[in-house]
Order: sequence, then C-alpha cells, then structure tokens
Amino acid sequence: MASDMEFIEAPPQRGKLRITAIMVALSLSMFVAALDQTIIATAIPTIAAKFDSAAGYTWIGGAYLLANAAGSCIWAKLSDIWGRKLILLIAVAWFLISSIICAAAVNMQMLIAGRALQGIAGGGLLQLNTIIISDLFSVRHRSLYLGLMEVMWALAGGIGPLLGGAFSEYVSWRWSFWINPPISGVAFILLFFYLDVHNPKTGMADGIKAIDWFGSLSVLGLTLMLLLGLDFGGETFAWSSPQVICLIVFGALCSLLFIYSEKRLAKYPLMPLDIFSQISNIATLAVGFAHGFVFVAGEYYIPLYLQSAKGASPMRSGVLILPLVLAEAFTGMITGLIIHRTGRYRELIWVGFVLMTIGYGLLIRLDQFSSLGEIIGYQLISGCGAGLLFQTPIIAIQATVSQDDTATATATLGFIRNMATACSIVIGGVVFQNSMGERKASLLATGMSETLANQMTGDSAEANIEYIKDIQDPVQLLAVRGAFAWSMRNMWILYTCMSGLGLVCSFFILKTRLREDHVETVTGLNREKQPILENLQAQEEQRV
Repeated sequence: MASDMEFIEAPPQRGKLRITAIMVALSLSMFVAALDQTIIATAIPTIAAKFDSAAGYTWIGGAYLLANAAGSCIWAKLSDIWGRKLILLIAVAWFLISSIICAAAVNMQMLIAGRALQGIAGGGLLQLNTIIISDLFSVRHRSLYLGLMEVMWALAGGIGPLLGGAFSEYVSWRWSFWINPPISGVAFILLFFYLDVHNPKTGMADGIKAIDWFGSLSVLGLTLMLLLGLDFGGETFAWSSPQVICLIVFGALCSLLFIYSEKRLAKYPLMPLDIFSQISNIATLAVGFAHGFVFVAGEYYIPLYLQSAKGASPMRSGVLILPLVLAEAFTGMITGLIIHRTGRYRELIWVGFVLMTIGYGLLIRLDQFSSLGEIIGYQLISGCGAGLLFQTPIIAIQATVSQDDTATATATLGFIRNMATACSIVIGGVVFQNSMGERKASLLATGMSETLANQMTGDSAEANIEYIKDIQDPVQLLAVRGAFAWSMRNMWILYTCMSGLGLVCSFFILKTRLREDHVETVTGLNREKQPILENLQAQEEQRV
C-alpha cells in the first residue's frame, strides 16, 4: 500500500476547536482501550472465583491481549483502504458492543469470548489513534500528542486497578465493563462530527479484493497457535504432548507462510518486508517487543503479588500499584516534551531500559516480608523506565521511513508490541504456574491437606488467592504466601532478562534528524488517487 500513497503539500487548516475535539475523542478511545488491559487486574481473582475457573485467570487478560495482537495490523491496513475515519468509528462501535457482552457474561466462556472481541477492537483503537496523530502532525511535533496519548494510557493504568478493585469489592465486577459504553459513545459522536482526515470512498468490492487475506489468516494462525501452545504446555498438556508440539510447530510454520504472502502474493501487504531491510528498524522493533513484554507484567502481576503474598484486598492492591502507573504517566509526558524541544530520542531509550532493568531486578527481592517502602520504591524505578519507552520507539521507526510508510511502520511496531504483551501474560503465567507446582511438597510438609495444597498450587493457584485469608494455621498461611512470592520471583527474573536484552538491542538504533515539515496522507487504492487529489485541492482552494 505504501507505494500507492500520495500526499498533498498543504494539510487542511483545522481550527483549535476541531483539533481539541479530535484529541479529546482520540484520548477517550485510547483511555478505554488501555483501561481494559488493567481494570481487570485486581478484579480477576474475584471473577475467577465467581465462575470457579482457574484457567480464566490467565485467559481473561490473555484473550484480550492475544486478540489485540492478532488484529492490530489488519485494522491499519483496512484504514489504508477505506480511510481512517470509517475504520476508527467501526472500532469504537465494536468496542462498545463487546464491552456489553463482557458485562452481561453468564459464564467464563462467554466472558473470555467477549474479552477476545474487546481485544480485536482495542487493537484497532490503539493502532489507529497513533496513525491518525501521525497523519495530522510532523514527526517532531507529533511527539507532544503521542505524549498526551501516553498520559491517557498511564492514567488508565493508574485508575484501572483502583476501579477494578472498588467495583469488585463494593459493587460488582461487571461494572469494570459497564464503564466503557458511555465513554465509547462520547468518543464515537466526537469522531463522527469532527474528525476530518481524508476519506477515499473506496468501493466495497474493490476494498475487499485489496485485503491481504492470506497474510491476515497466516498472522492469525501464527498468533493463536503459538500462544495457545505456550499456554497449554506443562499444565493442560505435557510439553511433549502432540497437542502442544503441533500448536507450536504449526504456529511457527504460519510465520513462513506470512513472510511468503507479504513478499510474493499480497498486492497491498499487511507488513511490507522493506521495513526489515535496515538494522535500525529491526533494533527498534526488538526494543518495542522487549518493552511490551516487560511493562505489562508489572501492571498485570504486581496486584497478584499484593493480594497473595501481602494479603491486600483488591481495592488496596489497586492503590498500591499507583506508584508504577503514575511514574509511567509522568515520564511519558516529560518524554514528549524532551523530544519536541531537542529532537533526541535514542538517549531516552537507553535511560529507559537501564531504569526498567534495575527496577524489575529489584522486584526479584520482594517476598512476603517486604516493606511498603520497598514495594513503592521498586515500582517507581520500574515505572520511570517503562514510561520513557512508550513513544520513543514509535518516533525512532517513523524517523527512518517516508511519510507514506509511516502508517505501515507504526502498525508493524504496534503488532510486535501487542504480540509481546500477549506473550508476556501467557509465558509469565506458565512460569508462575510451574513454579507453584514445585511448591506443593513444601506446603504438604506443613500439615496442609491434599485438597488445600492442590488449590494453592499449579494452575489453580491464581484462581484461589481469595481463599488464602481463610487459612487459620499461621505456619500454613506463611508457607502459602511464601510460595506465591517465590513463584513470582521466577517471573521477575524472566522479565529482568528481557529488559536487559532490550537494552542491548537499543544500541543498534541509528540517530536520525526528526522532520519538522508535514504533508497529509491520502488513503485509498491507486486508481482512485487522481480524482481524490483534485477534490482535496479544490476543497483547499475554497478554504483559502
């Protein structure tokens, strides 16, 4: 699609009111998409216990992130074909409807299905917001608005656990989803009336033919089979079982099919392989993967540590995770200002990974006896590091590609990052469950019954943390909390290593001067370009 893009030299003059309305709408849609990654973190134990589903603990979050990763590239390409506005409106409406499905869920299967639908829409919201901002502003100036999106992301991350805990403890966990429809509705109305990016009016039949169907199916197969294989391994099925081996092998084969499709078959590929021709772009994508893999673990699993090893309530765990997300918000805002004023981003990436590696390395020290000061301090360091890394990879990859490749490059980075967050939750859950399985013998040694030991270990542990407070024997209680802390220590080791790997990759990102000029993207298929350009030029002359 990149080769079929054209630009007009002077973007339409948008009034302050229109720009404000657009940014409010984008901020709201970013907020709800990010909120649903964190609001259920403190509510999951309650939901899993309500539906009596151990597997639900991982898949309430995992289904959202998995679908988010699988669909992100597809949304971006659909917006290239039919225009940003139409596709973004569909994504907002889709998110609203899927939130209602989650809120009305009568069993775990319905909830996980609703979460998957939410994730598909959420992937579109996150991708399209960034792409539209990239369409509206130059590389250097867009850092301010991307910083605003990061603040909204961090704000959602901050109040998400609080709201999830409050709803679960005082009202109902269902309000974690009922909160979305009114916010999504306001965003839809504002976007409908104020978003004035280019509309190509591509015909339905032509657009359907232009979709990279083979690439879309192969990337879905890659994402779903690979992550399902990793999740099932060691728990639902043995790692050597045919089910796990087939899922992982065929998932890996789908990656080869995807590459073949993008290189040979697709006229408008989801992910043009030219992006991977530069070492700097490859390093940036690796940095995005490492960051996505690590940062989501803190937001998702620290509440589990607080509720299990420290005995915190859902509400209190939501309060205690605020240092992490507030630090992310603050440094995200500062990052946008620094890039806007100086044009420098590589140094911010380096500092971010150093801080994040140190912060997650310190989380390894947490146990059932850790003080409040340690918990807060380690989160502040981790959050400051993670906050520096949300928009800097986006700026880094956009700086090395032409404006016509910006949407594709942004979507590719978004896909890689979303894939990383999905992998992180699933792989982190596997590490935790396998580690808890190893603690069963030590729990039985305290005189704990076989039934209770089974509830507190393996794949049942995450769903049963609400029952920890019912253990009366102080020796057994201490042993259970220690088992949770020890198992999470193994997760923090994994995430620290991944952060260190991201730091190594960041040194291969090349320095590039950020462009301050801007031209507006014209979407649509190649044969429609000339009439579109003539119409846009006529509209521009009328404005002048």
